[in-house]
Amino acid sequence: MNEKKYKLAIVGATGVVGRTALKVLEEKNLPIAEYAFFASSHSAGCELIFQGKSYLIRELNENSFDEGFDFAIFSAGGDTAKKYAPIAASHGCIVVDNSSAFRMEKEVPLVVPEVNPEEIKNNHGIIANPNCSTIQAVVPLKALDNKYNIKRIVYSTYQAVSGAGRLGLEDLENGSKGELPKKFPHPIYNNCLPHIDVFMENGYTKEEEKMINETRKILKKPDLKVTATCVRVPVANSHSESINIEFEKSFNLADVIKTLQDYPGIVVLDDVSKNEYPLASIANGHDDVYVGRIRHDESVENGLNIWVVADNIRKGAASNAIQIVEKLIEYNN
Repeated sequence: MNEKKYKLAIVGATGVVGRTALKVLEEKNLPIAEYAFFASSHSAGCELIFQGKSYLIRELNENSFDEGFDFAIFSAGGDTAKKYAPIAASHGCIVVDNSSAFRMEKEVPLVVPEVNPEEIKNNHGIIANPNCSTIQAVVPLKALDNKYNIKRIVYSTYQAVSGAGRLGLEDLENGSKGELPKKFPHPIYNNCLPHIDVFMENGYTKEEEKMINETRKILKKPDLKVTATCVRVPVANSHSESINIEFEKSFNLADVIKTLQDYPGIVVLDDVSKNEYPLASIANGHDDVYVGRIRHDESVENGLNIWVVADNIRKGAASNAIQIVEKLIEYNN
């Protein structure tokens, strides 16, 4: 019996996440027979080389999905997703969207394949990719929640400039030359900015609100106590996070480490005698979530501290979306 071949569209193919998605797809052997690449009018008409073939980038419009696609990965921002994802879905295409446009909608699954793959089957044509900082956090959190029942989470993030796209990377590079920032409100070079996305009325930023609300949805704990402080740091790529967790149940540290080691998608790097712990430079270019500095929080009963690092453009966006497509294909065969 011949394996079915699918048709995949990439929307936002020329952006930082879009280009990384192409790289990840080239590394994998998915049963995709046809690809199409869409972008704004600014990039339309340009040539793109993928898997040794030349493709013309097409301008995204209301008729782009008339020809019929099985899947589409959107990496083009919330406004674009809100306009075009429903159009794609209406043509029978399942959209995996990287923006925040649909994440908190009740009928839209918010998926990290290592955490809640069963939600993929509940889609109505659109599946949301979580925020980059949420994706890497919930992988170890799910592993631990399964055994010890999480009661409270405190996030402190150290997020790379690539999370702000091409302009974020340029601000870091240009800042080293003394040039003023174009993306960030202050120079990111030599600074840590406790400010990602816009500020809300309650004093939190939108990024912090995303982490809080998305964690609750993915872990299926709507009343979970979560707080976050999200910080942009002068690192090109890969986010780092300090996560403080309080459990309902007591735990043994050796068992926690083994639980994390045995969970899919996690690499434990934790040998302080050798100064071994996750670094952005280690995670860069990989799809795993790296966990280290695993230790008791001695200030609270059943408290734990972990340090979590992952490539925010790969696992935090492109690779997670492609993993969802892989699962869709698996469930369809």
